Amino acid sequence: MPARRTHLALSTAQSELGEALAALRTELELPGEFSPEVLTEAEAARAAEPPPARDLRELAFVTLDPAGARDLDQAFLIEPRAGGGWLVRYAIADVPSFVRPGGAVDAEARRRGQSLYAADGMIPLHPPVIGVDHASLLPGEDRTAYVWSFELDDRGAVQRSGLERALVRSRAQLDYESAQRAVDGGEHDGPLAELPAFGAARLEQERLRGGASLDLPDEEVVRDEHGGYRIERRLPLPVETWNAQLSILTGIEAARLMLEGGVGVLRTMPPPAPDAIAAFRTRAAALGLPWPERMAYGDYLRGLDRRDPRTGPVLRAAASLFRGAGYEVFDGTAPADPGQAAIAAPYAHVTAPIRRLVDRWGLVASLAIAEGRPVPAWLRESLPELPPLMQAAAARASRLEQATLDRVEAALLADRVGEVFEATVVEARGEDRLVVQLDEPAVTANCQAPAGRPMPRAGERMPIVLEHADIRSGSIGFRPGGGAALPS
Repeated sequence: MPARRTHLALSTAQSELGEALAALRTELELPGEFSPEVLTEAEAARAAEPPPARDLRELAFVTLDPAGARDLDQAFLIEPRAGGGWLVRYAIADVPSFVRPGGAVDAEARRRGQSLYAADGMIPLHPPVIGVDHASLLPGEDRTAYVWSFELDDRGAVQRSGLERALVRSRAQLDYESAQRAVDGGEHDGPLAELPAFGAARLEQERLRGGASLDLPDEEVVRDEHGGYRIERRLPLPVETWNAQLSILTGIEAARLMLEGGVGVLRTMPPPAPDAIAAFRTRAAALGLPWPERMAYGDYLRGLDRRDPRTGPVLRAAASLFRGAGYEVFDGTAPADPGQAAIAAPYAHVTAPIRRLVDRWGLVASLAIAEGRPVPAWLRESLPELPPLMQAAAARASRLEQATLDRVEAALLADRVGEVFEATVVEARGEDRLVVQLDEPAVTANCQAPAGRPMPRAGERMPIVLEHADIRSGSIGFRPGGGAALPS
């Protein structure tokens, strides 16, 4: 499905929006500039560990990220093996070498928890001198990295794996859209040559495990080169899905290492509760895409046609099956239930240390266990801090994302109060409220339920009238329009 973009031109509403977005930093108590102490320590940071014994700079690693990214956590190389299968190498930025445990940079990173992506600029987890200058796997730069290696058979199953710290040099910085064009154009040589087959094999391994990928449409506020904002809603490209399988493969292996070593931190999620499954079945049937009784929910979600307009509401409803994710730390006794239900295996976050705090702990623990060394005392002592720190960081990021989207949506509609819009019902809330999605602009909002008429069902189309749109608060309100429901 092509991206749908709605632009907000420079105007009075644009100016008010800029002020409202800037105010979010104060209202949400977002982290500000790094202190002089943190910046001084970061500027002086050099690899605290000795230089790695392994030199892998001859390997043609590449990165694959959104266009323009500079905080590059991962680089990969996928090569075919004689007889079938692949040798996969996955290099992860060596952030641990530049952050001294107990130091000023470490303390500030624990306070932040993760990088935040505000519409008016990123709020990084680490000072840029670390997140870009020292650690980021930028092309043509010598970097130390945690390098995972996987020998996979022709079905994508892991036969052997390893982890070492090594010197690497990325050859190219690829972005999703140009990479997808190259794949679609039949490019059979170069760094992407094996990615489609690898990705397909690993997705089949996910199916065999009983896992599921939600792949919700992205809804992102983007600032353009003219200083305006747009909302972009699109489905993930195939190269993004294949690329994600590299991180999932690595996270599964990291979890295995830490469970065998008896110490670490896992990303966990319980299986869907029976009442959540029942509610989702009802919602999917109401949308005209019933979930067959004997089909696993992962197979059902994979089989949905992403071009079908009913699929979006079904995927949003499926989010109820993916709740309860958290972090489980352990030292000596493994968690009673270490699994991540969507992945259908124990799993750990270890592939984004520039942008996410917990990954630094997972990398350091994994390498120590892989090399047969004791896990550092600072790591074991600080494990209990991680779940509340990450929970607070995730909540902050969620509030920022929603508040930003609300304000941009309000700005897009501010001068259209009283207009009639065509919309699709996403869900009913209670007896008198609906969640609706406009055809254009790409806005999701609340609407009063029609009085004196049956409650519309999810997936039903209806005309609605904009009652108010307040940029400063991000509040938008609709009421049902006159006339009959629109054709579905």
